[in-house]
Amino acid sequence: MKVCFTAKGATLESLSEERFGRAPFFIIIDLDSGASEAVQNPYVEGAGGVGPKAAQILISHDVTALVSGQVGGNAREALMAAGIEMFTFRGSSVNDALEQFKKNALQRSE
Repeated sequence: MKVCFTAKGATLESLSEERFGRAPFFIIIDLDSGASEAVQNPYVEGAGGVGPKAAQILISHDVTALVSGQVGGNAREALMAAGIEMFTFRGSSVNDALEQFKKNALQRSE
């Protein structure tokens, strides 16, 4: 299972980012292998419609779940169509979000 966390930086110690489409980085963690990858979001400074474009990044990386603060309507539709589950996290670091995810302590967003 691959989980994506929105982040302000490229490491697990980075602060989480609440805005999905405007997140500077997507930290993708394969929970089965423990491998992690930081993917820079090329749409972070886009004028509009960045959410669905950012969703395509997750789809292309075979992500099955997203942990973020807020996901806009168009991005939400794209993620739902791809079968990506969404969970809400508003807190400190990506590491904290990962621990909360592993404990099933995050609220699923619909």
